[in-house]
Amino acid sequence: YKETISKKAKFDYLHKKQTGGQGQYAKVSGYLEPIPEEDNIKTEFVDATFGGSIPPHYIPAVKKGFEDCVEYGELIGFPIERVRMVVEGGDFHVVDSSEMAFRICSHYAFKQGFSAAIPTILEPIMRVEVAVPIEFQGQVISSLNKRFATIVDSTQDGPELVRIICDVPLNQMFGYATELRSQSQGKGEYAMEYLRHEMVSRNMLQELVETLGKRKRK
Repeated sequence: YKETISKKAKFDYLHKKQTGGQGQYAKVSGYLEPIPEEDNIKTEFVDATFGGSIPPHYIPAVKKGFEDCVEYGELIGFPIERVRMVVEGGDFHVVDSSEMAFRICSHYAFKQGFSAAIPTILEPIMRVEVAVPIEFQGQVISSLNKRFATIVDSTQDGPELVRIICDVPLNQMFGYATELRSQSQGKGEYAMEYLRHEMVSRNMLQELVETLGKRKRK
């Protein structure tokens, strides 16, 4: 699985901590936005600051805070993809600001934006090709539909064989080999390959957060 966001959301976070010696001070503002799948970009960091709101030598620390976050998502602990972080401004202190302060600030700024951007989960979709005798076609298609398959094509291959091409979530394919053998009296076969990642349904999102999210919290 992967994690992502559903909409653009702003962040504006101030990290301020005062201890006995030098304190920590950093502020980062901007927005997160989804990256379209067709752009074929996993994640992107954009420095859109101006006027010295964040000194240039602190920008790599802000970027590092972003990179820390996308390695481990907030929902179920899987990597975050298709997210762009655009930093537009911020603030600093001549004494208390540091690379660490800006890295920490960026981390919490991202979390703030991520939670506001309607986070969701991407699941792997497989392209599946099933070949079975025509007499079993109806039963096999019915079975695939129950696995939330999207039928792409169904063609006859010779006088007795039909080939069914469909897209199916990977987590719905477990146990399919046994089921297909049973439905086709051992005469059916299938192959599958990775196609893309897609957002899960709302019900599946809740289920995954409840099950995998518990493991993440442990």
